[in-house]
Amino acid sequence: MPFLKSIRSIPECVDRSKFPFSIPILSHGLDLEFSKNVTFFVGENGSGKSTILEAIAEGCGFNHSGGNRNHSYASSDSGSSLASALHFSWMPKVTNGFFMRAESFYNFATYIDELAEDDSSILQAYGGKSLHHQSHGESFLALFTNHFSRGIYVLDEPEAALSPNRQLAFLALIHELESSGKAQFIIASHSPMLLSYPDAVIFSLDGEQITEVSVQETEHYRITKDFLDNPDRFFRHLFAE
Repeated sequence: MPFLKSIRSIPECVDRSKFPFSIPILSHGLDLEFSKNVTFFVGENGSGKSTILEAIAEGCGFNHSGGNRNHSYASSDSGSSLASALHFSWMPKVTNGFFMRAESFYNFATYIDELAEDDSSILQAYGGKSLHHQSHGESFLALFTNHFSRGIYVLDEPEAALSPNRQLAFLALIHELESSGKAQFIIASHSPMLLSYPDAVIFSLDGEQITEVSVQETEHYRITKDFLDNPDRFFRHLFAE
């Protein structure tokens, strides 16, 4: 069962005139139950996925720019104003885990290199060499395979640098950890491959409220499948003069 059971907004903290509650999907607050070890958030860009994930990560005690509780490095990002407006329910509370943001991964990799200047053994947790000396996809997978064990993992678009084969490898890692009860994953993703993880809960942010959907109901799955089934039909429409 998941470590993090639910997140709920504190009513007196909800102010629709101010960010983040000015985002339509959050205008009535947030009330989510986590019933499975793997949960996905899907939605169009700007729907609020990253805002929610950042708040969850901060509620877990992770660096809001990426990393775990022990990583502290300067960032131009400010903390989440949503996190302070939420109540987190745990059973049990865990302190291990990681927050990964694809957009700020370069800064995290630089931070690890700086730590390794004083203690090169730190790199053993990331595949034995600098994350900057690996391809983007290799560095992501090195982080996942070498640094993930027991805990809660909050991941914002982890597929950003992963080839289809590496997405499959990542799915295998998720299964290895979550099926043994060692880990909980909360992931924002646009990848139909990742969203197809068996028995995962998928929350869609594309309507007036957050709703649970199947992978087949997501726009990501439907458009991808329709395109691969008949790409010429899409080209005729997209390239029409």
